[in-house]
Amino acid sequence: MTVTVAMYDGSYDHIGARLDALGLDINVITFDKDAQFTLDGKMVPASQVEADYLWFSSHLHALGATKPAFEMVTELKRLDVLQTFNAGLDHPMYKRASDKGIRICNSSAQGVAIAEYVMAQVMGILHPLRTQADQQVAKEWKTTPFREISRTRWLIIGYGPIGEALATRVHAFGAKIDVIRRSDQADNKIERVGALEDAGKLAADADIIVFACSLTDATRGFADAEFFAQVKPGAVLVNIARGALIDDAALIKALDNGTVSEAALDVFHKEPLPENDPLWTHPKVRLTPHTSFAGDGGRDRWNQLFLDNIVRYVNGEALEREVNPADIV
Repeated sequence: MTVTVAMYDGSYDHIGARLDALGLDINVITFDKDAQFTLDGKMVPASQVEADYLWFSSHLHALGATKPAFEMVTELKRLDVLQTFNAGLDHPMYKRASDKGIRICNSSAQGVAIAEYVMAQVMGILHPLRTQADQQVAKEWKTTPFREISRTRWLIIGYGPIGEALATRVHAFGAKIDVIRRSDQADNKIERVGALEDAGKLAADADIIVFACSLTDATRGFADAEFFAQVKPGAVLVNIARGALIDDAALIKALDNGTVSEAALDVFHKEPLPENDPLWTHPKVRLTPHTSFAGDGGRDRWNQLFLDNIVRYVNGEALEREVNPADIV
């Protein structure tokens, strides 16, 4: 039976030749940046469109066209699977779609880029790069001591594709790694595994703390004053997950009193971050505009995940990155 695959028209322009080369029994239908479908040369509302598989590629995010596309999902007459570019599924649309019985596959394509972003930020903190640059300008010949990653202990909170990609890189440097994850399963990179309620206890030993978990009712605001009271003094904090994991007032207090020596933040409660937010000017904060995913290999991995999954779908096989509906809240 022919499978109907829906995607943004720009995405099809980009990947159509590779998709056609797979020789699958599929019918591709496309929508524009306003989420309007064209079928047989006519504009058709989503409520009249049936699709088996809908692909949200990174093109939608790049164009700023996610809002109409997200609204379109639950208006479709029928949809079986949605594959999205998002890793985290905290946008309300995903819960609404899941509640309608739509199967959702998230993305692991960002993992490599985000892991490298974290390593770059941490190395930039442990190494006195700014001091070295200042000394070069001043023509000063002075030794600049630095901390070695191999002598640090990391706590990675969240051990999905991003957390695991990060652990692979941290492990290569010889550092010790503890993780917070839903299961108690460990691997050869990890020393200790804990549940969310163990985060404070493990943070007491951590030199580097990285937030890489999903935003759920359980994790929202968990990094509060009580959490920071347990953090090892002088720890470095990196957040590449969601801003709402952190109580910002508690973080700023921890930065001011030295509990957290420096924070690298890529995600925030409100994005874009308002100009009057104190995080912009805090001397111990390194701030980037939700850009940790923007490595030059991300789009290739997004594309490959789609191509692999559509073959699996047509062949009736299990899909990669299909999310348990119970984990979408």
